[in-house]
Amino acid sequence: MNEEKRLYELIGKITPADEKAMQEARDRQAYLAKPPGSLGRLEDISIKIAGITGKAVGNDVTHQCIAVMSADNGVVCEGVASAPQSVTLSQTINFTRRYTGVSSMAKYFDIDLLVTDVGVAMEIPEELYTDSMLTEEGRIPVKIVNRRIANGTRNLAKEPAMTREEAVKAMLIGFEAADAAKKSGATLFGIGEMGIGNTTTSSALLAALTGAKAEQLVGRGGGLNDEGLSKKIKIVDDAVNMYCMSDPIDKLANIGGFDICAMVGAFLGAAVNRMPVVVDGFISIVAACYAKELNPTVTDYMFASHKSYEIGYVIAMERLGLAPMFDLSMRLGEGSGCPIAFKIIETAVATMNLMKTLEEASIDGDYLEEIRRDNLF
Repeated sequence: MNEEKRLYELIGKITPADEKAMQEARDRQAYLAKPPGSLGRLEDISIKIAGITGKAVGNDVTHQCIAVMSADNGVVCEGVASAPQSVTLSQTINFTRRYTGVSSMAKYFDIDLLVTDVGVAMEIPEELYTDSMLTEEGRIPVKIVNRRIANGTRNLAKEPAMTREEAVKAMLIGFEAADAAKKSGATLFGIGEMGIGNTTTSSALLAALTGAKAEQLVGRGGGLNDEGLSKKIKIVDDAVNMYCMSDPIDKLANIGGFDICAMVGAFLGAAVNRMPVVVDGFISIVAACYAKELNPTVTDYMFASHKSYEIGYVIAMERLGLAPMFDLSMRLGEGSGCPIAFKIIETAVATMNLMKTLEEASIDGDYLEEIRRDNLF
């Protein structure tokens, strides 16, 4: 089957959240042993989880997995990154050693980490690779999954970053990752990345999607100096005007990265699998925006973790239509916001599962009726 046809068939399998289950969850929240609405957004999270799973209570979100998509970006040769490209290689390896930000959190909380090489430019030692996203026991492997499409993308400042076929291939790798997470037993999924230069590609993609100017979107990434920042702004503005981009896949192919394309596919794949999925920071939320462009229903399954320190995050957030759970001035990437968000989601689900209703707790709730009736909370 033609890969693009297959991609669109998969995207078409996404179905909306279960409204009946969400209403049951709202009704239960209204009569739990507390003033209505007093748990704030934790209540909203538990209701959204019900819509994803199809049941108001008894949900389990404790089996967690984060997919990290690693790839390099040819645009770094323009001087738009503060770190050398070798860092992509080093950190991709370090994810499996649990030395990085997200992987150290994953180790502490016993979260699976699905690390995939979608297009790292430098050679990874063969012994660190695996060809399968699942072990024989059905677990997420500790090794790096080899799905390398090419040794990084081409320089988007000079030519299209990739072909449309390559972009589609990367997106299908993201679907494969979501399928693997589901088959491993994951009940909560997160999506991160590693790729020096990918704040440039994500800024260009967001500009192409929203029409915003580069100055509104482009930050210093990992610590870019003034000269590098000026170059980055110019490249983002020029890139949007350089290519004829008729649809989201064209945009992803011309000015995106293998990592971002794979993340788009992973978000869509999570929705196909009816699996709650957490958005990390700026790069992750741009990928989420493109997933929404391909099927708006995908946001029924998404939770935004943290408000990224990157300046373009707010525009992306408005485009996606989801509010972040917390603001810790984070800007690491990797999926590092996901473990923190996972614990918030666990808390929300625990209150729904374990709290008693007023009647079950033998509390006379008549005093709450006026508050509930007149929406006084």
